[in-house]
Order: sequence, then C-alpha cells, then structure tokens
Amino acid sequence: MRALVTGGAGFIGSHLSDALLDRGNEVTIIDDLSSGSLENIEGAIAAGADFIEGSIVDQDLVDRTVKALEPNTIFHFAAQGNVRASTDRPVDDAHINVVGTVNLIEASRTAGLDRFVFASSGGAIYGEREVLPATEDGPLEPLSPYGVSKLAAERYLSLYRQMYMFNSVCLRLSNVYGPRQNPRGESGVISIFGELLRDGKPPVIFGDGTQTRDYVYVTDVVDAILSAAATDVEGPINIGSGIETSLLDLLSGIIEAGPSQNGNGSAAHAAPEPEFLPARRDEVKRNVVDTSRAAELIGWNATTSLEDGLRTTLASL
Repeated sequence: MRALVTGGAGFIGSHLSDALLDRGNEVTIIDDLSSGSLENIEGAIAAGADFIEGSIVDQDLVDRTVKALEPNTIFHFAAQGNVRASTDRPVDDAHINVVGTVNLIEASRTAGLDRFVFASSGGAIYGEREVLPATEDGPLEPLSPYGVSKLAAERYLSLYRQMYMFNSVCLRLSNVYGPRQNPRGESGVISIFGELLRDGKPPVIFGDGTQTRDYVYVTDVVDAILSAAATDVEGPINIGSGIETSLLDLLSGIIEAGPSQNGNGSAAHAAPEPEFLPARRDEVKRNVVDTSRAAELIGWNATTSLEDGLRTTLASL
C-alpha cells in the first residue's frame, strides 16, 4: 500500500507512520512542522519514509503531491488541534481544519484514491451530552470553533460519499496519550502534568478537577486506524477506552505511576498540591465515548489499561 500521512511528524501521525512502515507499506509524510517535529520521524525516515515539509492549506502542493504519489490511502491527521487557539483565532482554525481538509478531499477524488481515513474528535464534536457514553448517532453540539471545524470536515466527507461514492471513514478519537505527546501543548495533559511533577512544580487544573475525559493509549489508536483503513466501513466511529476518568483521578494515577526515586537514588519529593484556576468556557464538563460500533464494524477494542499507559508515557518523558 502507498500511504500518505498528513501531520505525520506529529504525535499520533508519527506512531502511525512507524506502524505502516513496520507492515511493509510505502509511506510519505507531509507536515509543516508547526506542532510536529523531525525528531518524531527520524526512525521513519531511516526506515524509508519520504518527508515533504509543507501545509495542507497549500492547494498546489496538495494537488501535486497526491497526483505524483497516487496513494492508495490517505491518513489525514494534520490539523489545528488547540481548542484555546481556535477560540482566539477561529479564522485560522477554519482555514486549516476545513479548507485544508477540502483541499485533500478534492485532490483525492480526482486521483482515484481507495480509502480516506480522517482523524475527527470524540470530545469537542459532541459538546455537553446529557446521556453518556456518547454514541455516534446522538446530538452534535460543539462548544468551540475547533469542534465546529471537525464537524464541518465530517460533513464534507459525507457529502462526497453521496456525490462521488468517496470511500472515507471518520475516526472520532477521544483523549489520546502516550510517548511523543507534546508537554508544551494544551491537549497532552498527562505529559504536561508528568513534566511539572517531575520538576517539583504544581500541576494547574482549570475548574474543580471533577471534569472527565476518555483516555486511550496511542498504540491502541494506531491499531484502530489500521483496522478501519482495511475495511470499507464509512461514516463516524468512536475510538476511545469507554472509561470515564476525572482529572483528579488522572492526577492521582500519574503520581502513583511516576518514579518513586530521584535520579540520585533518594526518595522522590512529595507531589505538590495542584493549583486551581477558573474553568474554561469552551471545555466540556464530561466526556466518554461508546465504542461498541468500533467493536462491531472494525473488530477493535482498546486493550491498554490507564495504569500501564501512564507508566509507559511517564517513563518516556
């Protein structure tokens, strides 16, 4: 298979690129390095992946790349993924997440693509749900421009399925975590907390800490992506653990999973108490996704426990 991975130098995209190469696929990565890094793909490039530095909003670049490569599958993970930034700069968010995605879809339509796998959101796209876990066919009420842009991209893919029989699947990813997640971003709370605690600094919690999320380990997510790519299942599919975890419980798990000693062999310092700040208006209070459709249609379930995933993630920092 010839695979094009957009955002392939990022957290999830780089893990996916490694997995595709391990399976003997030809891999081309396109990334503008605005949030990804070359360090993430050193191994992939050494293993034969091609890398193109560029942005999906560059229509000419996208058209030329897709036409030249004629990929069998496009894995679309390039995005503006910062909820806060989408609220501050909604035009930029829409330009990257909507216009950039349409650039790829349109280029793919004319290239005879076999499969288009889109990384959507299993949190921001749902908003506040009265009934949890969230199912794919329930109401969609995003609270941020980021959530709206992901929903708009899904709608374009749905339209192209109707108009052109365009073969695509939308994976609504919950809170993905694991090695390579950027601790200086906003979404990698586990990496953020892990680094702060390691340095003896208090973790910052916006709100009272009872807000919940669905944390799923990155290798489980890669397995889901590859499973979905190998089928003809279309439309949205939730990808998560199906387990609701509060931020306070997550923090306790991080403290427990962290190293018990400092580098000099002495007992580690006691974890500092968290600092609480006002809640952010564009964040949902509770989120957990129903993954029964993933189990039924692509034969996937998350297998990594939060305890094991935290231990591996913290060891990588």
